[in-house]
Amino acid sequence: MIHKKHENHKKIVYKEESYALQGAIFEVYKNIGAGFLEAVYQECLEKELDLRKIPFQSQKEIKLSYKNTTLNQTYRANFLCFDSILIEIKAVTEISDIHRSQILNYLRATNLKLGLLVNFSSFPKAGIERIVL
Repeated sequence: MIHKKHENHKKIVYKEESYALQGAIFEVYKNIGAGFLEAVYQECLEKELDLRKIPFQSQKEIKLSYKNTTLNQTYRANFLCFDSILIEIKAVTEISDIHRSQILNYLRATNLKLGLLVNFSSFPKAGIERIVL
C-alpha cells in the first residue's frame, strides 16, 4: 500500500486584501497613535482607505434575520471592504471574548468569511485579530 504524504496547506482567506487593510490600519496608528475615540479612528481609516484606493463602505447597514424573518434591528459595520471583509474598530484597553463573539455574530449574519477586529488603543502598535468563520 502506498501512502501519499499529506501536506497541510492552510490557505489564508483574502490574504492580499488583508495585507492591504493591515497596511492602512498601521498607517493610521503610526500617524495618530493610541488614545482617541473610535469615531476618530473611523474617520482616519476612511481617509486612508480612500488614499490607497481600497474599496470600502463605511457604517454599512446590514440587515439581520431571526428564523428566516428580517428584523427591524440592523447592524452597522464600521467597514465592509472589498465587499467581503468586515472591519470592527475598538479603542479599548484589551480585546475581550465579547468583542470576538460580536464579530463572529456579524460574520454569521452576513455570510462573510473574514473579519478584522482592530484595537487602536493597544501599544506599541494597533492590534489586529483575524476572525475567520
